[in-house]
Amino acid sequence: MAVLVINCGSSSIKFSLIDASSGQTIESGKQERITENNYEESITKIISELGSHQIHAVGHRVVHGGAHFTKATVIDDEVMQAIESCVPLAPLHNPANITGIRCAQKALPDVPHVAVFDTAFHGRMPRRASTYAIPGDVAKAHNIKRYGFHGTSHEFVAQRAAAFLGRAVEDLRIVTLHLGNGCSGAAIEFGRSVDTTMGLTPLEGLVMGTRSGDVDAGVVLQLAKKLGVEETDNLLNRKSGLLGISGKASDLRDLEQLAADGHDGSRLAINVFAHRVRKYIGALATSMGGIDAVVLTGGIGENSANMRQRILQRLEFLGIRIDEDKNIDARVSESNPVARISSSKVEVLVVATNEALQIAKETNRAIGAAVTDTGRRPIPIAVSARHVHVTPEALAILFGEGHELTPYKPLSQPGQYACEEKVSIIGPRSRIDGVRILGPTRPGCQVEISRTDEFALGVDAPVRRSGKVKGSAPITLEGPKGKINLEEGLICARRHIHMTPEDAEHYGVSDGDEVEVAIRGGVRDLTFGDVLVRVKSSYKLEMHIDTDEANAAELGRTAEGALIYNDVYEEQVSVSAEIAGKR
Repeated sequence: MAVLVINCGSSSIKFSLIDASSGQTIESGKQERITENNYEESITKIISELGSHQIHAVGHRVVHGGAHFTKATVIDDEVMQAIESCVPLAPLHNPANITGIRCAQKALPDVPHVAVFDTAFHGRMPRRASTYAIPGDVAKAHNIKRYGFHGTSHEFVAQRAAAFLGRAVEDLRIVTLHLGNGCSGAAIEFGRSVDTTMGLTPLEGLVMGTRSGDVDAGVVLQLAKKLGVEETDNLLNRKSGLLGISGKASDLRDLEQLAADGHDGSRLAINVFAHRVRKYIGALATSMGGIDAVVLTGGIGENSANMRQRILQRLEFLGIRIDEDKNIDARVSESNPVARISSSKVEVLVVATNEALQIAKETNRAIGAAVTDTGRRPIPIAVSARHVHVTPEALAILFGEGHELTPYKPLSQPGQYACEEKVSIIGPRSRIDGVRILGPTRPGCQVEISRTDEFALGVDAPVRRSGKVKGSAPITLEGPKGKINLEEGLICARRHIHMTPEDAEHYGVSDGDEVEVAIRGGVRDLTFGDVLVRVKSSYKLEMHIDTDEANAAELGRTAEGALIYNDVYEEQVSVSAEIAGKR
C-alpha cells in the first residue's frame, strides 16, 4: 500500500510516498517558505507531481495528541476537534499540522487520512513518570501531565537497534537519544516507553537549538513577571538553548567552528549540551533498573562524532565504553542505517532515524482497524491472584532439603499446577502471608503481585512480562524452614494472552503483538489495552489479568467482549473468568 506521509511545519512541508509493506521510499521532497495562505497550493502541487503513483492513504504527523491518543488514528470530525483542543499545548506545531490535514483532505477526499502523534509512543508511561507534583485537581482540569515527544523516532530507532543486535526489542532496556534542533531522550524498557525527557510541551528536558530545556520554575515565574508571559515564552522557545548560551548560533556545526576559533560562549554551549545529555542517560537508565544499549539519532546524534564523544565519556561506571576509532568512522544512511561505536557490554549504536517510514507503518495499521471479523472463537480470561514461582534451590531453603512441591490442583496451562505450599512475601512496609506457590519449579524465582499488593508491601514493582525479572524489584520470601532475600524477581505481570501457533494463525496475530480487549455486557464496560500476545505450542488459549484488573471490570463468570488485534482486527469474544492460583 502506497502511503503519502505529510509533515507540515510552520514554514515547510516535508513529504514522502512510501510502500508501507516493503518500506521502500518511492518519492520524497520538501516545499519551503510556506505561508498560511499557500498551504493548499503547495499540497496540491505535491500531489500533482505524484500523479503517476496511486496513493492509498495519507499519514499526517501531528505533534501533540494530548491525553486523547495513544496510537495512530483515522481522522474524522471528532479526531480533528481533539487535535484542535491540543493547540495550546503545541502552539508552534499543531496549527500547521491541522492546516495540512485539511488541505490534504480537500485534495484527496477519497482516501483515508490518519493522524500519527509524536506523543503516542509515550502515552502508556507509568503514572510516576507522567505526573507533575502539582495538585491533582488542577492537573486534571488543565490536562497537565508529561506527554513526551519524538515518539515515532524513538520507537523506530529502538526497533532498528534491536534488529541489528539480533534480539527482540521486548528483551532490551534501551536509552534512545534523538538529538537535533529539538532533542529528547527516552527510556524504552522491553519495547515500551517508561520515561522521557520532554513533558507537557517540547520545552522540557535537554538543551536544544533555541529551546532552554529544563529551567527552574522559579526562573520562569521571575521572567514572566519582568518580561511578560508572551516574551518569556518567546525567550525560552526561540532565544535560549545553544543560541542563548553562545549568543552566536543554534547550529552545532557553527558552534564547533566558533569554539575552535576561541569563542568562549560557544564552548560553554557545547559543554552544557553534552553535560545535560550525559546526566539524562544515567537518569533514564536508572528508571529502567539497568541498561543494555544506548542509541543516538537525529542530525547531531547521527553526524557529530565530537558531540557523541563528549556525551559518552565518563560513563564506564554504567558499563558504557566508546571506541574512538569506530565513533570517528561511523556513517549511517538509508542503505547503512546502523553503526556500532562501542567496545563494552552495553551497546552504543548510531541509528539513522526514518520517521516517515514509521508514520507510514502506523498509518497502515490504523487503517486496518476498520477491518472487522465477528466469526472468531471466544477467548477465555483467567484472573491470576498473587503467586510465587521458585527454583529447586529456593524450595529447599524455604521448606527443607529434599522437599518436593505437592500439587493442589491443575491450572489451565498444560503441566502447571497450584501447590499446597504457601509462603510469606515481606516488603519494607508489611508482609502478605499465605501466598501460594505455583509448580513446577523454574530456573529463576519470580513473585507476581497486583498494584494493591505493591502499595501494601511498600515496594515499586515494574510491569513486566513473565520471566523478565532482570532489574526488577527486591523482595523477601519466608517459608517454614527458612528465608530468602531476592535482589530481583518481584513484578506486576503484564496482561497477556496465551495462544498456540494454530490459535495465532486463526486470529491473525504473532508472538509479541499487542491487542486490546474490550469487555462488553458486564457490570462495568472497559477496554484493556497493551495486552501482549504470547505464542507457544504448549500453551492453551487464555488471557491472564490480575485481581485489580478483574475488579476494575467487575468480571463475573461470563461476559461479552471484543478483542482488537494490533488495531487491525475486531472480534466479538465470549469471556469467562476463573481464579488461577487462588489462595
